[in-house]
Amino acid sequence: MGWYRDNCRQLPWRRDTALYPVWVSEVMLQQTQVKTVIPYYLKFMETWPDLEDLAAADLETVLKAWEGLGYYARARNFHKAARIVVRNLGGIIPDDYKGFKNLPGVGDYIASAVLSIAAAKPHAVVDGNVKRVLSRLLCVETPVNHSAAHKAYKAIAETFLYEKDPGTYNQALMELGALVCTPKRPDCAACPLAEACCAREKQVTDLFPRRMAKKKVPTVHIAAGIVRKNGKVLITRRKLDGLLGGLWEFPGGKVEPKESPEQACIREIREETGIKTGNLQFLTRVFHAYTHFKIEMDVFFCDYISGRVTLNGPIDHKWVHVDQLYQYPFPRANLKFMELITIVVCK
Repeated sequence: MGWYRDNCRQLPWRRDTALYPVWVSEVMLQQTQVKTVIPYYLKFMETWPDLEDLAAADLETVLKAWEGLGYYARARNFHKAARIVVRNLGGIIPDDYKGFKNLPGVGDYIASAVLSIAAAKPHAVVDGNVKRVLSRLLCVETPVNHSAAHKAYKAIAETFLYEKDPGTYNQALMELGALVCTPKRPDCAACPLAEACCAREKQVTDLFPRRMAKKKVPTVHIAAGIVRKNGKVLITRRKLDGLLGGLWEFPGGKVEPKESPEQACIREIREETGIKTGNLQFLTRVFHAYTHFKIEMDVFFCDYISGRVTLNGPIDHKWVHVDQLYQYPFPRANLKFMELITIVVCK
C-alpha cells in the first residue's frame, strides 16, 4: 500500500471519501475509462452536490447529464436509489453491505468498493484490474470472462484483504492493474509484487489472465427517419427500462430480410407512431457498437404525409425545432448525426 500512496493518480473523487461522492464515481467507473469519467463526474457533482439534490432532479435531466457516458441503466438506477434513500431512509445512505446492496443498481462490486473506501468496511473489490493482477500473481487458470470467475476471484481477493484499511488496499490493487499490471506489456520492473508473481517467474505474463474465446458480435441493420412537419421534426421516447431506457430518439427499427432501408424506415415509423411518411432523402449511415451487438443505421429525412401520432412502443413523442434537439438526452448513435441534421436543415 506504500506503493499506492507514492504512485496513485490524483483523481477528483479521491479528494472526498464520503459515501455519496464515492458512490457517484464508482457508478460512473463501471465499464468506463477514468479519462472519460472525470469531466462527467465533475459536472455531476457540481450540478447535484448531495444525494438530496439528485433525488429532487427530474430523470430526464439526469439522463441528459449522463448523455454520451453510456450504460444508461446506471443513471436510472442511481437516480431511483437516491429517491429511495431520501424518501424511505431519511436521507441516510446505508453503510452496511446488505442494506446498501438492496438499493437499485448496487451489486457486489459497487457495494464492496463504496463501503470499503467510504466506510472502511472489510469487503474485497473485484473488477477487471483486480482479476488481472491476481491471475498473474497466482497463475489462476479460471478464465476471467467465465460465469464462475467473479466468485473465484472474490474468494482469492478476500484472502489478501487488509482489513485494517480495506479502502486503500482495494484502490491499491485496482491502481496496480491500471498503471503497472496492464493488459499488454505489463511493467514488471516497477511492480511491488514482482518477486511473488507466478506469471513473471514463469515468464508467461502474456498468457494471463486466461480468457474464453468470445462469440462473434452480430451486426443489426437499422433504419431511422427524421420526420419533418411544419418546420419541426418528430422525436420519440423509449420505455424507461431496458437498453437506452428513457432516452429520446428518431423513430425507426430493424431492417427485415429482403426489405430495403427505405421500406423499413416507412414501415417502422408507421408501426411505432401510426403516421404515414414519404419523400425519403438519405442523410447518412452510422456505425455504433454496444456490448453484445453492433448496429449500422441508415438515416433518412422524410416528410409527414398523414395520420395522428398513436404510439406503439415509445412512451412519449414531441414535435420540436431542430435547434431544440440538444435539450433532450439521446443515444450516442443518434448524436453521431445530430450535427449533420442541423447543417442540412440550416442550408
